[in-house]
Amino acid sequence: MTQELRRSLGLFDAVVIGLGSMIGAGIFAALSPAARAAGSGLLLGLALAAVVAYCNAMSSARLAARYPASGGTYVYGRERLGPFWGYLAGWAFVVGKTASCAAMALTVGAYAWPDQAHAVAVAAVVALTAVNYGGVQKSAWLTRAIVAAVLAVLAAVVVSSLGSGAADFGRLDVGADASVGGVLQAAGLLFFAFAGYARIATLGEEVRDPARTIPRAVPLALGIALVVYVCVAVSVLSVLGARELGLSTAPLADAVRAADAHWLVPVVRVGAAVAALGSLLALILGVSRTTLAMARDGHLPAGLAAVHPRFQVPHRAEVAVGAVVAVVAATADVRGAIGFSSFGVLLYYTIANASAWTLSSGRDRDTHVRVTADSPTTAGTTAVRITAGFGLLGCLVLAFALPVSSVVAGAAVIAAGAGLYAVRKVRRPRSGS
Repeated sequence: MTQELRRSLGLFDAVVIGLGSMIGAGIFAALSPAARAAGSGLLLGLALAAVVAYCNAMSSARLAARYPASGGTYVYGRERLGPFWGYLAGWAFVVGKTASCAAMALTVGAYAWPDQAHAVAVAAVVALTAVNYGGVQKSAWLTRAIVAAVLAVLAAVVVSSLGSGAADFGRLDVGADASVGGVLQAAGLLFFAFAGYARIATLGEEVRDPARTIPRAVPLALGIALVVYVCVAVSVLSVLGARELGLSTAPLADAVRAADAHWLVPVVRVGAAVAALGSLLALILGVSRTTLAMARDGHLPAGLAAVHPRFQVPHRAEVAVGAVVAVVAATADVRGAIGFSSFGVLLYYTIANASAWTLSSGRDRDTHVRVTADSPTTAGTTAVRITAGFGLLGCLVLAFALPVSSVVAGAAVIAAGAGLYAVRKVRRPRSGS
């Protein structure tokens, strides 16, 4: 008998978990490489990333309300497109987000203790895995505190930058030296900072009244994150300009320094480390739930599907994910981890949008009931198709706008996962004979 997870998260907790994933280390680190790619087109790249993220969010929200179970697009792809596509989404998510976990852990180390970044990264993974092991409600409370602290730091950066004599809005000459390729690459880099709303969908089995809560929580979290990102990007650009921002290794710290708010520099460093901890916490939470769903279906070892009798969490999946992330964090480079992760995440959302597209079809794959033309369920058919279609196309474009090394490495690992699925499918009939 399959053990169910406890439904303990309300709308506020779901929004906070999404924010904890989005408003993390990305905003402290992604602005610089995005500005380097797009120049004065940075804000255009941010807008494009937000549009693609919104389409993905709406597709994910509709699907999560339809299938309120742990696993996210792994479940949606399986139910709407077939077992292979669900598996491929799950594989892309687990592999890509494991790399994201390592990147966030390494960011914690880089800000907290640069000389011992790998050791601090491993310690952070171990500590947050222990927190998740204790129950999702404890994770939600910790995430709430982290989000509040990070928002306070970002607000201080915005106020100090815009209120200083160094601010010059003439530096916001949007698109003056931007190229299409540069804007697309910047959007791909900045999309990494928006991707956290998936964590809400992957927790579908632990949300109260998911059919109502998830479709509300996803756009709320995304909208709040977008407002925060725009405020931070405008303030930092007004102080540093696109060129200097693109050369900065710690753009928010450099911005407050340029604004003569030197006392804020250590605060920003601490805020970056705390933000990365918040992202890491939510990432481990989401990856372990997708691992749980794949283990239930036999795509991963069955032991990973166990749910702790007291804490009601997938404890073996959480420990396994934590162990793999700790190994990667001890050996990997943060830039390579982020690039690899981005390709997997964009493929994951490609499958999510393809799955959402089928929700607007005349025949429902689950009930096999034909929907009539005047049925109220067809009212949003056009909007669903436009949103899902634009999201699908946007994900593919941004994925292949990434650096070639990221595309090649990501495609190779995804192909390896597809090969494992094919081998398993061939062997299964033999084992049962």
